[in-house]
Amino acid sequence: MAETQKTKAAQDFVPIKEVRGGVMVLKDDTLVGTMLASSVNFALKSQDEQMAILSQFQNFLNSLDFSVQFFVQSRRLDIRPYIALLEERLTAQTEDLMKIQVQEYIDFIKTFTDRANIMSKHFFVVVPYNPPAVNIRKTVEKTFLGKSELGAKDKDIGFEEHRTQLEQRMSVVEQGLVRCGVRTVPLGTEEAIELLYKQFNPGELEKPITLDR
Repeated sequence: MAETQKTKAAQDFVPIKEVRGGVMVLKDDTLVGTMLASSVNFALKSQDEQMAILSQFQNFLNSLDFSVQFFVQSRRLDIRPYIALLEERLTAQTEDLMKIQVQEYIDFIKTFTDRANIMSKHFFVVVPYNPPAVNIRKTVEKTFLGKSELGAKDKDIGFEEHRTQLEQRMSVVEQGLVRCGVRTVPLGTEEAIELLYKQFNPGELEKPITLDR
């Protein structure tokens, strides 16, 4: 009984009802789109370039008529895929000297990463969309008329309409950030689930998300 109550409490803590078409649907029916953003090495820019970036970013924020959220995910660098690749190369080597060099390099990488706290950072932009209250009123009217549940087709149509509005907002954000020198890529369903898993399981290492597409 205690385990069941604990599981239910954990589920209640997560405000997300489902992830559909790359869109997170919250329990209050808010749609949330997430984009992975590239970084800008601001410190290496000249003073004029820095001022231009700040000005563009200020103009971008002032042009928005909806809220957005920026957050950074800092995780310890997962070196395991690289080590696995090196071990494959070691197995494929036929020369003894090359095998020794590759093995020494693997040992060096393992030792270095164990001693140094190497972090990887991912930058995300979260764009929400709240369906207008008129849709809620229509649902209440249908319930009052005896239609307690919307049909699956009606739900799909409503979701697609709302997702279109969300994608328009995400396009505005994308264009604004491009002017600042920042590239963005919207997360798909699997990537969004992976991001949520990492957020709620910070102690586990998973395959990193990249901008390569």
